[in-house]
Amino acid sequence: MLEGILIGLQTALSLQNLLVVIGGCLIGTFIGMLPGLGPMSIIAIMIPVAITMGDPSAALILLAGVYYGAIFGGSTSSILLNAPGVAGTVASSFDGYPMARSGKAGKALTIAAISSFAGGTIGAILLVIFAPMLSSVALLFHSAEYFALMIVGLSAIAAFAGPGQVIKALLMTVLGLIMATVGEGALFNLPRFTMGIMDLQSGFGFITLAMAMFALPEAVFLVLKPKNLGDDGGEIKDLRITGAEARAIAPVIGRQSVQGFFIGVLPGAGATIASFLGYAVERNIAPKAEQAEFGKGSVKGLAAPETANNAACTGSFVPLLTLGIPGSGTTAILLGALIALNVTPGPRLMVDEPQIFWAVIMSMFIGNLVLLILNLPLIPYIAKLLAIPRNYLIPFILFFTLMGAYIGQNNATELLILVGFGICGIALKFANYPLPPLLIGFILGGMMEDNFSRSMQLYGGVRFIWERPMTLVLLLIAVALIVLPILQAQRARRIAERAEKT
Repeated sequence: MLEGILIGLQTALSLQNLLVVIGGCLIGTFIGMLPGLGPMSIIAIMIPVAITMGDPSAALILLAGVYYGAIFGGSTSSILLNAPGVAGTVASSFDGYPMARSGKAGKALTIAAISSFAGGTIGAILLVIFAPMLSSVALLFHSAEYFALMIVGLSAIAAFAGPGQVIKALLMTVLGLIMATVGEGALFNLPRFTMGIMDLQSGFGFITLAMAMFALPEAVFLVLKPKNLGDDGGEIKDLRITGAEARAIAPVIGRQSVQGFFIGVLPGAGATIASFLGYAVERNIAPKAEQAEFGKGSVKGLAAPETANNAACTGSFVPLLTLGIPGSGTTAILLGALIALNVTPGPRLMVDEPQIFWAVIMSMFIGNLVLLILNLPLIPYIAKLLAIPRNYLIPFILFFTLMGAYIGQNNATELLILVGFGICGIALKFANYPLPPLLIGFILGGMMEDNFSRSMQLYGGVRFIWERPMTLVLLLIAVALIVLPILQAQRARRIAERAEKT
């Protein structure tokens, strides 16, 4: 193993591969900032370039650099424009965008850069240590466990609700789950709830829904309530984080680097679930006073998803390289690139071609360092996006929203769907309904249905719940996540009542 690491390090540090990883990070970061062009789209565009390079190590290093560069870039549009074009960066907008609108855009981007670097680097260290043994653990997860994991994700939905909004959050989650049923079902390949519209055959597009629920309402609110947003929203100041803020986010980064990595290891989980769960966990374990800050510009609320999604990106390479199993759409494209390069991923890759296996892993350390060095000095210039006058910023948001929705599905019907959902999103925001739970229900609903259907077919019913111990444990954790906040609220109410009586 040590010999393989040294070979990989030597390969990754060659001049060609250093230039390749820098180029990949730059391409991923700057194109990833555009809503609608997530890692999948960018990697798909870059595959022909990678294949023509000839060297499998250099090609994979390029695509890996584009991957985590795009995740990093996607966070920028989430923080500055509230326009998350990638599912894995939705949670970053919950606290990143309020920070940006309150004049702390530079600080938000600094926290995002540091958290991303730490999550990716710690994830790479864990990858070096655990890759051989984690490949066997990942094989233990089947469709039943993935279904239970989705339930765990949905059970933490209360973390995305403000005070007194738990019922509203549950309603929005159910609405998201209902919307996930539109299109062909997992059990029978027949269209459902499409109303005869062919373009709905594959369901609603995530990009369209994300833009409609976040970017369009924000553009309308910029028009209707300009004074409430503060006149200093575009000022570039306060780029440095204080010592108190560094001490606050340090344990969050440590916890979410580990949690995000191990979630990323599970095929089918990925950066999206890691970021949502990371946010939910940190909010739930935070002191009561700090919980109220989540969703309003909490540094912990921004650091948690940023760390978790980058650590999960690193973890997703475990099933890809050691088992040949793509854990997400992005790694599925990477798998196709591996096959096109005549590289067979699986348990033998580490033995037969250690220079490729370890070169990709070593390049992750270099890539994360490159991202930090490139992006920290650029933060004042990136944050100047908010200094654009509102009469220019609003058309800018609308243009990228429409472009992102069109690119996502490549048909004009998406624009009509975007406008329809946008009107609904504006109405829901005016009614003070939390929008993130709807998107979470939509994202997890499709995966949950797929895995539930497969489990039902394999076990002839719901027997898999008690026949598979790991599934049962995960479902019990989900129950605990629902029951514990309720018990805590009741206990706090009783303590408050006793205090009033005394």
